[in-house]
Amino acid sequence: MHHTTDSNKVWGVAYRIIASRVAEVQEYLDIREINGYSIYYTAFHPAASSSYKGPMQTMVYIGTPDNPQFVGPQDPQKLAEHIWHSKGPSGENKEYLFGLAESLGGLSPESGDEHVRDLAARVSEIEKRVAECRAGGSISAAGKGVGVNG
Repeated sequence: MHHTTDSNKVWGVAYRIIASRVAEVQEYLDIREINGYSIYYTAFHPAASSSYKGPMQTMVYIGTPDNPQFVGPQDPQKLAEHIWHSKGPSGENKEYLFGLAESLGGLSPESGDEHVRDLAARVSEIEKRVAECRAGGSISAAGKGVGVNG
């Protein structure tokens, strides 16, 4: 199953950065979001429950098809396996995914993302199977993929 749901809404959180720290924060984000993201400026519309009313201009990092790092649609199970074993300068990708799924689900009753929830569930299942197999001594890894015998 590939994620094919198109939506006019992208859920997230906007942070107001004080002017004296903008360059420092952007430098950090440029390192964290390296390889695969382009910077765009767009209007951010706070949720109705927000104390801030009206749209605000925000900077966002977006992975677009014209970026050399963009890989397009992938088999969800293979992507989950890749996430499970990947780690970057900011930590393990699976921990980022789990935090993202939790955060998106908590923003609003309508903010959950089916694709992110599905990936998080798949990665959780991989973790469960690996833990069970480690206890029983039956793990195999083929290349970068994760294989669990049993």
